[in-house]
Amino acid sequence: MTLLDAIILGIIEGITEFLPVSSTGHLILASAVLKLEDTEFLKSFEIAIQLGAILSVVVLYARSLIKDRDLIQKTIVAFLPTCIVGLIAYKFVKRYLMGNELIVVAALLIGGLVLILFEWLQRGKPEGSKQISYSQAISIGLFQCISMIPGVSRSAATIIGGMVIGIDRKTIVEFSFLLAIPTMAAATALDIYKSASLFSSAEIHLLIVGFVISFVVALFSIKLLLRYIQNHTFVAFGIYRILVAFLFWTLMM
Repeated sequence: MTLLDAIILGIIEGITEFLPVSSTGHLILASAVLKLEDTEFLKSFEIAIQLGAILSVVVLYARSLIKDRDLIQKTIVAFLPTCIVGLIAYKFVKRYLMGNELIVVAALLIGGLVLILFEWLQRGKPEGSKQISYSQAISIGLFQCISMIPGVSRSAATIIGGMVIGIDRKTIVEFSFLLAIPTMAAATALDIYKSASLFSSAEIHLLIVGFVISFVVALFSIKLLLRYIQNHTFVAFGIYRILVAFLFWTLMM
């Protein structure tokens, strides 16, 4: 991996982390286009730079987190299912799913169809509750577990899951942002604990570059998404996922 590769992947991560299009899937496919070798470092890089994007949430929502202890507690409750399943499935996901381009393409395609179908079924329905209960928080966490499959999209899984159980669109989008904090912090910490000793100093520098780039880009991405959802559905993202899936399927053939 070169410095330019790290910058490109950092930009892609910052743009896609909070959109329902799967940042992990995009990183895997982008790595394939850049012809990067599917090494343990690349897999760890793709996990770690997601934390850079997630830290932008801490910056943007610091006041809300400080003032609302109940919100923090619900975020932790929602994180627990992912924590448990993640610890159990970590080796399987990293060994067999991360880097698997076929799984990513299939997940992008199916996820795009699900987004479009979901929005069609939502037409005319009143907005849900602006409050999230503890039982709903657990359900959201279970939906998030699906996103361990590369290409599914963590934000799409939590947003659709939240709206299915009756939560307002803007409320669940912002909660999805917050839920990403412990989720990606834990995933990155676990991966670095298991793999950091294998990295060279040059690789660590590349990781830092990707981390910082994704953080800066994500600051703008979050604000744009919040503006977008005020007047738009997620259908455009569904169509985009389908187009990307077909594009990469064509390239893979």
